[in-house]
Amino acid sequence: MEKEIKLFRNSKKTKNLLFTSLGVCIILLLVIIYSAGIFDGELKIKPLVFSSGAFLIMFILLLKSVLSLKDKSPLIELNKENFYGKTTPVSKSFGIVKWQDVADIQLQKTGGDTLVVVSINNPEKYEGRLSKMLWNIAYNNNTNLLTLMYSASEIDVDANELFTLFDKFWKESASLNR
Repeated sequence: MEKEIKLFRNSKKTKNLLFTSLGVCIILLLVIIYSAGIFDGELKIKPLVFSSGAFLIMFILLLKSVLSLKDKSPLIELNKENFYGKTTPVSKSFGIVKWQDVADIQLQKTGGDTLVVVSINNPEKYEGRLSKMLWNIAYNNNTNLLTLMYSASEIDVDANELFTLFDKFWKESASLNR
């Protein structure tokens, strides 16, 4: 078993994501200009409000992504005892998870991305790590499990390979704990 794997940012994938975000910002800016009546002299309030809000959110996310490019630390770390990832807001805020608390690992298509979904037992053990809003996103009342998602969109491996790595480390850690 490998002792530790660190997955770093893939600059090509990150640049593609940034250019896509920039393209969406430009389109939203054009909608704002059109809705403001620059071209036809007619003010369109609803599209102006919606596109302005969406533009503001996208622009802030774009700036945060550009600023995060300075961070050279690994985006995902896996070892025989625990794992850590910061590829989604919830996983970044959550921090380190012990393999012994993992209940299930799945690969799930969500929107335009395929995510590794890790279900965690013992939510009480991890309470207080997340803000109330993020806790409500991650916690499932019906199953009493926390759900963390990890994306391969910015790292050197694809989603299937990331799933394989998570699954391998989880199974090997379970066999060590028996």
